Amino acid sequence: MVKIGSIGLFFRQVRQEVTKVTWPSRKETIVFTGMVFLMVTFVSIFFLIIDQFFSYIVKLIFGLGS
Repeated sequence: MVKIGSIGLFFRQVRQEVTKVTWPSRKETIVFTGMVFLMVTFVSIFFLIIDQFFSYIVKLIFGLGS
C-alpha cells in the first residue's frame, strides 16, 4: 500500500529538481531543431545511396537486373 505522504514528498522533490533544470533559449531550440533536420536529411540520403548500391550488387550477383 502506498502512503499518501510519500506521494506528496515525491511531487515536492520533482518540483525541486525541475527548478534546477537549465532550459534552452528560443534561439538555441531553433538552432538545435535545424541541426536535427539537417542530420536526418544527410543520414537519409546516405542510407538511400548505400541501399541503392547494395541493391545493384545483389541484382548483378543473382542476375535479376535487366
